[in-house]
Amino acid sequence: MEVDGAGERWNLQDDLSVDDPEMHALIKAEKRRQMCGLELIASENFASKAVLQAQGSCLNNKYSEGLPGQRYYGGNEIIDKVERLCQKRALEAFGLKPEEWGVNVQPLSGSPANFAVYTALVEPHGRIMGLDLPDGGHLSHGFMTSSKKISATSIFFESMPYKVDPVTGLIDYDKLQENAKLFKPKMIIAGVSCYSRNLDYQRFRQIADENDSYLLADMAHISGLVAAGVVPSPFAFCDIVTTTTHKSLRGPRAGLIFFRKGVRRVDKNGQNVMYDIEKKINDAVFPGLQGGPHNHAIAAVAVALKQAALPEFKIYQQQVIKNCQAMCKHFINRGYHVVSGGTDNHLILLDLRPNKTTGSRAEKVLEEISIAVNKNTCPGDKSALNPSGLRLGTPALTSRNLKETDFEKVAEFIHLGIQLTTEIQSQCGPTLREFKAKLAEDPAVHEKIKALREQVEAFALTFPMPGHDDL
Repeated sequence: MEVDGAGERWNLQDDLSVDDPEMHALIKAEKRRQMCGLELIASENFASKAVLQAQGSCLNNKYSEGLPGQRYYGGNEIIDKVERLCQKRALEAFGLKPEEWGVNVQPLSGSPANFAVYTALVEPHGRIMGLDLPDGGHLSHGFMTSSKKISATSIFFESMPYKVDPVTGLIDYDKLQENAKLFKPKMIIAGVSCYSRNLDYQRFRQIADENDSYLLADMAHISGLVAAGVVPSPFAFCDIVTTTTHKSLRGPRAGLIFFRKGVRRVDKNGQNVMYDIEKKINDAVFPGLQGGPHNHAIAAVAVALKQAALPEFKIYQQQVIKNCQAMCKHFINRGYHVVSGGTDNHLILLDLRPNKTTGSRAEKVLEEISIAVNKNTCPGDKSALNPSGLRLGTPALTSRNLKETDFEKVAEFIHLGIQLTTEIQSQCGPTLREFKAKLAEDPAVHEKIKALREQVEAFALTFPMPGHDDL
């Protein structure tokens, strides 16, 4: 039996608060958490209102498999313009000439972008070398233990890690060079997930050339810093560059693949050997690994790339680094061990082993006082689930207009949280489960948590939040 007006109901034109109050309440709660808390996760940021408007637009409704001008669906004349505009802005944001570089803007995020590159150029069971995950690398660069291949990169390709010096915390380029001569990788990955120093792309290039390897830079964490020209650019030395767009670049959650065009090298007969990777990479993205691209995300990336070309964006990125160095200095003055001894970019890694606690415990306490960080492995760690370190990043809070003195206050809040962590730890058994039970059940602990949380939230609410006012 048809209910009167049921047909009109399927227009679904109500606001979210009316149509789905349960989900609306959850989103509002998350918005409040972000506003009241201190976001220090190095891979997070707050997108602008314009980026979020493009992300939530009618472009979500359109299917557009294929590249501009070569679609498998009709009705893509506007979508083609959107994607071409994003491609144009991507090259402009990083100062690239279209005759020397191309870009695919369709990857759904950074890991799919990397996997598309491997699929295109390394081929099944080909060899790659990336920074080891416990030393600051990323899962998509390959990771395996003695008993299991963890990352799909290590399942479908043969991966061998390079590592940092356990004393200095810096990449051991000499050992990388030595091992690459033995392993002969098809591709070397210059990329990180938790490494606070600039990469030596020229040294990577030298090692790649010695082994006739492709050099891929994964600049996911630092792409905003690269666009602003405040850290070294990988483009002068690399064959392929991938990135996410939602970290320091302040865009939506998506990915980009930049690839070289033109002459790759001159052979021993004096003949030019040309790059032939554009079609391989495009075909690996679609139809190889993905279906229709997310046009709303591509539009939002284009908006973020336009913003990245503004003079204000460089000032923002300069402040990201200043804030990180101020926070780093505060921790060092407090006696903390910062891996590598400092920072050149947007993040630091605290090693809590000298403090006789772990990243897992400290992360939990900090979360309870409205500070979001992530536990992270330090060089020498054996477990990624119970690691020694905390990774801290400054892009998100810099987007809320915090300056150096504000980050000194943030660092002091974190210090107080770590002190509370060690205090709780001294009053319970040795396991993480016992620690969490103590944290959850002890009234005296609750009072200390509550007092610290109120201080943190009162501080956080004095700073503005980018994005929509209502959600």
